[in-house]
Amino acid sequence: MSINRAESWGKTVDGMARWYCVRTQPRHEHIAAATLTRQYQFEVFHPRIKFKRSTFRGAVWCDEPLFPSYIFVKFSFYNHLRTVNYAHGVAGVVHFGEFYPQIPEETIRELRSYVNEDHVYEVVNDFTEGEEVVIGEGIFKGLSVVVLRPMPGSQRVRVLMEFLGRQTEIEMNKSDLVKPSHKYKVEIFRENRCEQ
Repeated sequence: MSINRAESWGKTVDGMARWYCVRTQPRHEHIAAATLTRQYQFEVFHPRIKFKRSTFRGAVWCDEPLFPSYIFVKFSFYNHLRTVNYAHGVAGVVHFGEFYPQIPEETIRELRSYVNEDHVYEVVNDFTEGEEVVIGEGIFKGLSVVVLRPMPGSQRVRVLMEFLGRQTEIEMNKSDLVKPSHKYKVEIFRENRCEQ
């Protein structure tokens, strides 16, 4: 590919709207998405994940961006680059020198197939035998336990916990257990891809 052709890739002269990756200011993904959607009527895709996290208050639902500091915006490069670059919450359109890569429509369509209409993927706590999880509710909140046996068709799971130097088997509600959150972002889409 020639240098001129590589540099102009992404800068379609036809004025057609294409998908681009837009970098946001830290923790401003929702602000940039709202500004670009409401104020400028651009199509924005801002995928997020929703999961339970164990906190000092107990298990709480968290909603985080799947790609922190990045959203996808569909716009006409020549007509709206300046508008997007200077929108509230935006740090700039991702580019490499003069090269502004487009995101293929198929990629956005595939990502959208994993999320609901609000662009959220909800992580369901399905537990497997031998998996280490955290108790998110009750007097043992924050304690790590090992899943011994999920009970099919039930909202309960049998776990092994170590308490006061003894190992004890107990049954708990699935809703009281949470997976360690740092694994979610890496594993969610990998697991879904393997199922297809």
